[in-house]
Amino acid sequence: MFDSFKEDIAAFRAHDPAATSTISIVLNSPGMRAIWAYRRQHWLWEHGHPLLARTLSTWSRHRFGVEIHPGAQIGRRFIIDHGNGIVVGETTVIGDDCMLYQGVTLGGTGKETGKRHPTLEDNVTVGVGAAVLGNVTLGKGSKVGGGAVVVKDVPPDCTVVGIPGHITTRCGVRVRRAAEPYRTSARLDSMPDPVQQTMDILEARIAQLEAEVERLSAAGPAPGEPVLSSGETPLDSNPATAEE
Repeated sequence: MFDSFKEDIAAFRAHDPAATSTISIVLNSPGMRAIWAYRRQHWLWEHGHPLLARTLSTWSRHRFGVEIHPGAQIGRRFIIDHGNGIVVGETTVIGDDCMLYQGVTLGGTGKETGKRHPTLEDNVTVGVGAAVLGNVTLGKGSKVGGGAVVVKDVPPDCTVVGIPGHITTRCGVRVRRAAEPYRTSARLDSMPDPVQQTMDILEARIAQLEAEVERLSAAGPAPGEPVLSSGETPLDSNPATAEE
């Protein structure tokens, strides 16, 4: 257990510029203290004392502002930066070297039983105010942007943003979603993203206008319309304008 404490302190010092010393972390880091409290409560949970574990967990929530269910499984070198408003559900599984910022929710959808909370593989970072809901998996090395809502599995080494969450970067390469006109019926089963809806409409309109320009260019000038030479403008070819 003491080796685990040393690893936690070293991880905090490596990732938090405000953690200037070990004593500062121990006394002034609610996220670190909440993690240590969870580890004791998880031991009680695993050894047949669920009521005591839940009672101590409730006490820790009021004291540190972090709610971690003692039944959750959390790996080594777990970091909670500015731990306030964080919720980690009972069947959550968190791998090694993961990091959560304030306001993160690893919760359920209310429609599942059994394994109903997320699984975070190693080296996953979840940004400020993000929510990962349901029995979904965030792949190794993935990142969730602040305020995102993730309700589907995320492959390894991806960055997810938006509501609902969608992949913007995969293995360091920018991912561009295909434009599609917004249809209400196509989004009844998901949470609406008004920004993405607007982008879809604009991209579809641009594609339509580009196709119309190409069609007009291929058709050539209309009957009676003067053919302009290279570098000539309609103003130059107007006889009335030329006489003036």
